Amino acid sequence: MTVNPELAHDTWAKREAMAEAMIPLIGRLYRENNVVTNVYGRSLINQSVMGLLKAHRWARQIDDVELPLEETLPMLQALAGMKLGAASIDLARLSLRFKAQLADGEQYGLEEFLRTELADVAEQQGIDERNSTDVVLYGFGRIGRLLARIMIEHAGGGNGLRLRAIVVRKGSEQDLVKRASLLRRDSVHGPFDGTITVDEQNNTILANGTLIQVIYADNPAAVNYSAYGIKDALVVDNTGRWRDADGLSQHLQSPGVARVLLTAPGKGDLKNIVHGINHAAISDTDRIITAASCTTNAITPVLKVLNDKFGIVHGHVETVHSFTNDQNLTDNFHKGDRRGRSAALNMVLTETGAAKAVAKALPELLGKLTGNSIRVPTPDVSMAILNLNLETETSKDEVNAYLRDVSLHSELHRQIDYIDSPEVVSTDFVGSRRAGIVDGLATIASGKNLVLYVWYDNEFGYSCQVVRVMEEMAGVHPPAFPKS
Repeated sequence: MTVNPELAHDTWAKREAMAEAMIPLIGRLYRENNVVTNVYGRSLINQSVMGLLKAHRWARQIDDVELPLEETLPMLQALAGMKLGAASIDLARLSLRFKAQLADGEQYGLEEFLRTELADVAEQQGIDERNSTDVVLYGFGRIGRLLARIMIEHAGGGNGLRLRAIVVRKGSEQDLVKRASLLRRDSVHGPFDGTITVDEQNNTILANGTLIQVIYADNPAAVNYSAYGIKDALVVDNTGRWRDADGLSQHLQSPGVARVLLTAPGKGDLKNIVHGINHAAISDTDRIITAASCTTNAITPVLKVLNDKFGIVHGHVETVHSFTNDQNLTDNFHKGDRRGRSAALNMVLTETGAAKAVAKALPELLGKLTGNSIRVPTPDVSMAILNLNLETETSKDEVNAYLRDVSLHSELHRQIDYIDSPEVVSTDFVGSRRAGIVDGLATIASGKNLVLYVWYDNEFGYSCQVVRVMEEMAGVHPPAFPKS
């Protein structure tokens, strides 16, 4: 078959033109309606023409076919005329649902279909019952900076999470400039998508219109947030220095603080929340909760759906985890076992509490899981290997088909992703917004024995889960469409 180069070029040019036409529609929906559009969780906000084309191309990883711009452009044009209220809209899922209904004999036009699917927010522009919530990041390390990026990206019209301040210990006279530089440039996640301005006189960082007050303090109870106009704030402690209620309650002594979220597993009776699993357990009276660990967030949704369908008798979780700041770059003293050896040169066997922590979010698995971890010389993206003994027999094809369907159509589609490419490696999952990604080609099933491989971006994917918990705590999570 001869390929016509002129035809190929013309086809590409037409696709570029359609992507160019989409950009102002996506922007207006975001700025004027607080509507975030995405393709299977990949945000389309502030994307270039090439970014939009790549997002549509990426959809083939889920549907086996590329998402046609001929379908999404008319959809965006129709959405722009519906005066929508705040929402998160997955264009790929909407397109799938529209085509499925047409295949079933429905005689919907596109606009009629969209008005039916989005009836809850149609003609609701400017009517937003959500109140903005002030957020303080206590600590500005790997997770803190990614949380900042996500909140700035989600700022929209302002009725949501408002990043107001970060609290750090002053490291040098150039501290503010260096903090801003670390937000601007990241060796793993790339450059900040936007502009950053530093005001050293007022100790602020202005990032894409979000004004962030930088506060220097050593004591969680010693900051008067009210003096900065911050009130009823949600403080996100990502330092990991305090894991129990007594330590974290120090934040509540500071004027202007209402609630505290820990980005690590909590101790004692603190609720460990994995969004998608037990976020409904968050109550208005909870002053301190935790977002568990990156590994717990990655494996708990997958374990839940497997337990629901096949039953889990017992299992072992082995995590192959990127090294972290807690380890030494070169051999040196460390209070922890083995962690004193060079993280850049060694695989380091260590323990993990993630397997036991699963039971805090999923009590039906209490006592059924064991776990260990191997730290490896990569900066980000980890893998959990689930070796499970099931109650019922299954096959590789059955498990994979089930998990693929869950990743597409269940209420856990924001937590669980699925891929079956024979070429993917860890760096391909940098920036994934899902808690975990099942590698279908690696699945091993024999009778009641199942081995499953789950990738996860232990930095960004986890941060996305943390933001979801923050939105639940603040009551500002926008409704998502189409509904599962």
